[in-house]
Amino acid sequence: MAKGMTKNTIGQTALAVSELGFGGASVGNLYKAISDEQAQQTIQAAIAAGITLFDTAPHYGLGLSERRIGDALRALPAQDYVLSTKVGRVLTADPTAKVDEIRYGFATPMPFDAHYDYSYDGIMRSYFDSLQRIGVAKIDVLLVHDLGAITHKEQDAFYYEQFCQSGYKAIDELRQQGLVSAVGLGVNETAICERVMEIGQFDCFLLAGRYSLLEQEALTSFLPKCAAHGASIILGGPYNSGILATGVNTSHTPLYNYAPAPEAIVQRVAKIETICRQFEVTLAAAALQFPLAHPCVASVIPGLGSAAIVAQTTTLLEQTIPAEFWQTLHQHGLLDPLAPVPMEGG
Repeated sequence: MAKGMTKNTIGQTALAVSELGFGGASVGNLYKAISDEQAQQTIQAAIAAGITLFDTAPHYGLGLSERRIGDALRALPAQDYVLSTKVGRVLTADPTAKVDEIRYGFATPMPFDAHYDYSYDGIMRSYFDSLQRIGVAKIDVLLVHDLGAITHKEQDAFYYEQFCQSGYKAIDELRQQGLVSAVGLGVNETAICERVMEIGQFDCFLLAGRYSLLEQEALTSFLPKCAAHGASIILGGPYNSGILATGVNTSHTPLYNYAPAPEAIVQRVAKIETICRQFEVTLAAAALQFPLAHPCVASVIPGLGSAAIVAQTTTLLEQTIPAEFWQTLHQHGLLDPLAPVPMEGG
């Protein structure tokens, strides 16, 4: 395993994770099928690069991601990696599953269906089922998946109450018994994270986007609350669905929040790209490194769909970005004045 990648502590726990993490959606056949061989090559490349945080979920390929990540990590000493998975959905066998079609966004051969369950019993079942699928004796980080209004809309109040009255007790018991080392949420919004901080102690939040080179609204409320609560951020989606990886000078329609980027976002990224060219900085490198400057952010998890992308991403993480680049973004109003920025060579 490669050495030298910076590690950061999760909340007030003893867990230390690599600043670059591995998100398991791609090896769950997100949008398209990949072979077991390609999945294992990708995971092994991440291990060789010094990545120690591996995040998966029952939702990713209806169990396929958990199985593949377990196959890769099982042979390693447990202290060499931090394994994160999720609860909130229970998988059940479905003999009628159309495994030759994309289901829930995944081209998976796994003959299962999923239903939401944030109750005590549902979370306990999900946890122990994941142990079986992954083939390990312990999960390090347990995240409650997709709680909140963005996912559940008119059913938000029902599932939130289910979690408050029943489910939180389950994750807290698992933590107290030492069956997990950290608990949190894995979500796409900050509002639900702020809500749950009022019902118990959370060690981390895996947040897709919401704090990036493009958007820093989280600095005013969410991140200060995380600091006061003692919770770390594992940041997914540092490229905001792709626009901060591809830029806007491309023949393809730039994507932001899983949709074609609105004109205001396109113009903002164009201004950032101009400054990138001025300082010979790769846009994707700036997007990857920027969130890590905030003391609450322990790790970033971009999409790592192949061994080549793993290598490319570690290069972006190591790219030297001059302090003048960040200063210029501040001067042009392209970064929030409160946003901390990486130290040159740090």
